[in-house]
Formats: sequence, structure tokens, C-alpha cells
Amino acid sequence: MYQTISIYDFENTFNKAGRKDQFSYEAKKVLFDYLEAYEDDTGERVELDVIALCCEYEETAVADIAKSYNIDIEGLEEDEALETVMDYLRDNTQVVGAIGTDAILFQSF
Repeated sequence: MYQTISIYDFENTFNKAGRKDQFSYEAKKVLFDYLEAYEDDTGERVELDVIALCCEYEETAVADIAKSYNIDIEGLEEDEALETVMDYLRDNTQVVGAIGTDAILFQSF
């Protein structure tokens, strides 16, 4: 049995699971929209499993991703650094979306 939920319900489920701080509010909104689009595109229903989502996706600062994967962003403007890191992630995993210009939500790999 499936239930349609709102972004409020989605965020509240993270809170109830003790994962309130796993993602920023903005990242939860991006993830919610991503999962809704996935359902619409594929016709598959997604089970809301907060722990699985927390294990599968991560929200990380652009500079930290660049450092972890040796991506050269030195001297780039903030938006150029974001695009460079997102291009790298797109080549290696699933990018959910940017969180402003300083963080990215993506599938862990």
C-alpha cells in the first residue's frame, strides 16, 4: 500500500527517523523532487525508506568533493567549480542536483 506525501511529510519522516540533520532542507527538497520525477518518468512507486536514502545519497560541499576526487577547481569561479565537479560526478554516478552553488546531492559511489 502506498501513500502520496508532501514535502512536509517527507521532511517529517526524516525527523522521526532521527535523521533530521542528514541533509539540509534544500537537499531534502531536491531529493523529494528527484524521487517524484523518477516516479512520474518510470511509473514505478518509490518506497520511502529514510535509512536507505541516507545510505544511498550524500550532500557534500563542492570543495570537499573536488578534494576527495582530485578534481582541479583552483582559480575557477564558484559556478565554474560547481559545473566542473558536477560533470565529474555525472560521469561516475547519479547527480540529484546542486544545492545552491556550494554543495551537490548525489548518489554515493
